[in-house]
Amino acid sequence: MPETPVQESPSLSALAPSRLARLQQWAVCVALAAALGWGLWVWPHSPAAALAGVALLLGGYALVLALELVAVARVHGADPAPRPRWADLARAWWQEVRMAPRVFAWRQPFVWRRWPDTLAAPACSASGAGAVVFVHGFVCNRGFWHPWMRELRRLGVPYVSVNLEPVFGSIDDYVPLMEQAVRRAEALGGLPPQLVCHSMGGLAARAWLVADVANPARVQRVLSIGTPHHGTWLGQFSHLPNGRQMRMHSPWLQALAAAEAQHAPEATYRQFICWYANTDNIVFPASTATLPGADNRLVPGAAHVAMAFHPRVMRESLALLASGASSPCAATAS
Repeated sequence: MPETPVQESPSLSALAPSRLARLQQWAVCVALAAALGWGLWVWPHSPAAALAGVALLLGGYALVLALELVAVARVHGADPAPRPRWADLARAWWQEVRMAPRVFAWRQPFVWRRWPDTLAAPACSASGAGAVVFVHGFVCNRGFWHPWMRELRRLGVPYVSVNLEPVFGSIDDYVPLMEQAVRRAEALGGLPPQLVCHSMGGLAARAWLVADVANPARVQRVLSIGTPHHGTWLGQFSHLPNGRQMRMHSPWLQALAAAEAQHAPEATYRQFICWYANTDNIVFPASTATLPGADNRLVPGAAHVAMAFHPRVMRESLALLASGASSPCAATAS
């Protein structure tokens, strides 16, 4: 289907630099070089050992994903989300095995500039739609959102994005970046902007919301996907600033919740739609990704990264972002 023309930023690199992209480029190239070197060196002596080494170097992440999902099953406990079956965990593992290389070895390191942010509102604007602000998660950049950006361009919905850096800094350091992105989205006109956040990005959005008492009124809604709103069991193993903040019920999370309750004692999270999964391999137990009083939507059997591109998550979220099928852009694009 033809894409709705939009004006785009002529200098995205100056707008949203990504040191993470360079780091991941280096990691991908080192992994490929190591695999090639091992294969050429060992093959004459043992083809089986050569193939096994290459598989481990390029596919070892699959073993890590398997261990994470075993932990999901063990840690579930009395969580109110449905307990996943082993078949559900296996499907989630396969989803993530396929999705992780697309995101971490291609979109983010090499083509993160492919879909530039909207510079001005498109000539054909989705009726009632506010601009979208994309907020990625831990060890990610704006390239994470490519499938969403492509769909919003088709629908004629303007969007902007952030690169949350320093990558391993405090989540509080991202508040100025969020402010800049919201201001750019506001300049695109229409209704107040809409925040779409994955994982840690949802916490960056919450930190920005409480940074100023006026901020909640500046956005229409907040969609969080697999966000550790109450922390995650895996957080205990991190000693990075933002990793420590995402530990279960960390002091930072408790202070954030207290500030939110002070700003809005009633219906604190009425603007939030929280997507969560009972097979999320990063944010678990499952209900840590929900908020009280929010529109919490369970996606059974979805993995952490793959959940952001789950057909139901994208279908329902895009319908909200574009204000439904009444969009004149959607009609002309089909």
